[in-house]
Amino acid sequence: MRQMMERWEHKHGLDTLTHKSRRLVLISYGILVAALASWALTLYQQNGNLRSALVFLLPLLLFLPSLIARRPRGHAWLCFVSLLYFMIGVNVAILPGVGWLGLLIAMAALVLFVASMGYARFRSRQLRR
Repeated sequence: MRQMMERWEHKHGLDTLTHKSRRLVLISYGILVAALASWALTLYQQNGNLRSALVFLLPLLLFLPSLIARRPRGHAWLCFVSLLYFMIGVNVAILPGVGWLGLLIAMAALVLFVASMGYARFRSRQLRR
């Protein structure tokens, strides 16, 4: 796997891969926040408690400063947290009536995992250069 990634870096260039993975992180992060906000709104309509609905968004929003500052370590930690959101998405996907929202959450979390892992790798190698 390591040799494959190094060949890919030599073929496409580290700057290009860093830029593309950064863009993919931002897009998937935005989609995940929007999907979770929609899920929070659905929960609020069902039980009327906004605090319990916003608990889903708080861990994700804590990574916003790291995303803005383009820190590779923050992106690496975001990988781990995105797996929790993947599990939430799978759980929401089996609920009747909101399965599409669960699939959106799961797919956005999966793309966020891969993109932030790639960005953490490419950006840290770029900074070492």
